[in-house]
Amino acid sequence: MSTAFQLPIRIYWEDTDAGGIVFHANYLKFFERARTEWLRALGIGQQALREQSGGMFVLTEAQLRYLAPARLDDELIVTSRLQQAGRASLTLLQEALLPAPQPDVPARLLSAATVRLGWVNASTLRPTRIPASLLEKISP
Repeated sequence: MSTAFQLPIRIYWEDTDAGGIVFHANYLKFFERARTEWLRALGIGQQALREQSGGMFVLTEAQLRYLAPARLDDELIVTSRLQQAGRASLTLLQEALLPAPQPDVPARLLSAATVRLGWVNASTLRPTRIPASLLEKISP
């Protein structure tokens, strides 16, 4: 399995409910940002990819688990790790972690997700094969 890409994300008021706890749907936003930055770190800008290839990734499935709350002012580490690359889809494992307060203490897992991204023609939104050159960049 590949090494996880990591993105720090600070929790702001806009991310929380009235109790100062991250609203559950916002984890989907955090995971989306981490996937976008993972691709960018691989030299893949999504807008340029769409313009050059005529295709794009779309979220087709997401399974999330919520284990503990994130709170206002927390700084999370949100990870993305490729689990499987198919001909027309990718499956990623993603986590939102609260870093450990001390080096000898493990980070606390707050939320975990398995997401599937389908590759579609950007004009028709019909599934198609992921370009081989793109798979080479994404796969470890």
